[in-house]
Amino acid sequence: MQQVQFIQVTPDQLQTAILDGVKLQLEALKQDFQPKEPIDLMTRNEVKEWLKVDLSTIHNWTKKGKLKSYGIGNRVYYKRHEVEQVLTPLTNGGR
Repeated sequence: MQQVQFIQVTPDQLQTAILDGVKLQLEALKQDFQPKEPIDLMTRNEVKEWLKVDLSTIHNWTKKGKLKSYGIGNRVYYKRHEVEQVLTPLTNGGR
């Protein structure tokens, strides 16, 4: 077993130094930490209902690249946050 000896360091000083080091490491971790948000997937019909458009419009927007679709098996899904990003604010009173 290896022993470490501290000369002219009080237990309080050692504790403070350790706590300061841990605090610095936690602050660095907090800056880089990005919590993962669950991906909310929507079906074509859910997107259609939400945007109040026809399925053909959803299909055309996907084909043109306005909406990005994802597939699992034979199912097609859209990420809710990406559908929200497609919506743009209107200027000049909405027209």
